[in-house]
Amino acid sequence: MLSEYLLAEIHRPGSTADLPLHRRLYEALRRAILEGKLSAGDRLPSSRDLAQDLGLSRNTVVAAMGQLTVEGYLVSHVGSGTFVHEQVPLAQGGRMMASKNPAPPTRLSQRGEALAHRYSAADLEIQPFTPGPADFSAFAVALWQRLQNKHWRQAGPSMLDYNDSGGYGPLRRAVADYLRILRSVPLDADQVLITSGTQQSMELCAHLLADHGETVWIEDPAYWGAVKAFTAAGLHLHPVGVDGDGMAPSPQDERVPPRMIYITPSHQYPTGAVMSLARRQQLLAMAAHHQAWILEDDYDSEFRFTGPPISSLCGLDTAARVLYLGTFSKVLYPGLKLGYLVVPKGLIGAFRRAHYDLNRPGQMPLQSALAEFIEMGHFASSLRRARQTYAERRQVLLDHLAPLLRDGQARIGGAAQGLHLCLHLPRHLDDRALAQTLARDGLTVRPLSAYCLQRNDLRGLVIGYGYASLSAIRRHGAVLCQRIAEALEQRPV
Repeated sequence: MLSEYLLAEIHRPGSTADLPLHRRLYEALRRAILEGKLSAGDRLPSSRDLAQDLGLSRNTVVAAMGQLTVEGYLVSHVGSGTFVHEQVPLAQGGRMMASKNPAPPTRLSQRGEALAHRYSAADLEIQPFTPGPADFSAFAVALWQRLQNKHWRQAGPSMLDYNDSGGYGPLRRAVADYLRILRSVPLDADQVLITSGTQQSMELCAHLLADHGETVWIEDPAYWGAVKAFTAAGLHLHPVGVDGDGMAPSPQDERVPPRMIYITPSHQYPTGAVMSLARRQQLLAMAAHHQAWILEDDYDSEFRFTGPPISSLCGLDTAARVLYLGTFSKVLYPGLKLGYLVVPKGLIGAFRRAHYDLNRPGQMPLQSALAEFIEMGHFASSLRRARQTYAERRQVLLDHLAPLLRDGQARIGGAAQGLHLCLHLPRHLDDRALAQTLARDGLTVRPLSAYCLQRNDLRGLVIGYGYASLSAIRRHGAVLCQRIAEALEQRPV
């Protein structure tokens, strides 16, 4: 009997127990329809009779039935009563297919499978190798909070709306001044686009500069974020091997002409290789020959510990083929989610319009706070403080790793810059197994081979130190070194 079923469902312990009575009755009636206990065309008792049978107020019953009528489960005919809608799908025999827990659809597109299950950031994102929370003490948190509060208090209506100008004007000017002076990037402030970070910058470039199925050259080993961005855009990834001078295109690679070339020339991610001048000029010539665009990701150039800063590739570009990508997340904090994209003058109008249409950019109070942070010199002082802090952490880690380098089996790459280094290991060593061994000790390192797209000749560990405290590096560096030494002592069979 319907009333008995509804009574049992209304008072059944479970997910609806905390809901109001009218909502619990709605859920019980809806379930009765979906499970076939009420068929299409069945007449329901009147609201008065149902209220009496269930011991509920008539208002409660009317509210539940009214909601089901609005959603199309029920239909009312004046003078005849309320019925289950005729358009409710019927199963064999005129009743609904009963299934209390139908299996949800799980099939993704091929691109969705690649994005969800391959080359995962959870396995490749560089983290502090020491256990415990990341240490952001190098950042002036209190000062930053005061500035944000100030700009939120002063924010007028225009600062709370979307922004179609490419970003807050003073912030774009501050970025342009910074890049001209410190990175040798020739630009005007109008060429700067403020984005939510490097990922969004790459996605915007992929959508505007290449069509579905066109080829992007990408470094091998590769930055996982670029792989994801270009895969999501439906581009064909062509891996190009990296050596000590950066991306090294071969004649075979040139048989697959690129539409875009993605590179990290100042500090290759993850090996740390610095692209030589000859290689930079070679890539610029190739881009001009193929009418390709170069995306220069300069993700951590602020942290150069030995020697002068490496000038940007964009500064060598005379054909306006290079787009320059940068981020504030490394100097300030990762969750800031603000970056910038420098676009050739002939493209900036299209990029600005597309950025507005696709991403609906905003966060103007945050951008204005950052602009003042830079203009008042806080960015420069934060950078100096962070550079000193990370240099100390880097040196302690290098001191721990030094014994591993004596017999030449291991070598360190990329330690002159950035917040991670790469420890290259012999090809016979299983770097994935070694990373798992270290994980059992609570240490987080990434196997170099996991970043490779096509090649299988690289073994090593990618070790992050930037957000690990100095005391933690001192405490856990010995364990790291010991486990790696034990692995090196195991000779190949």
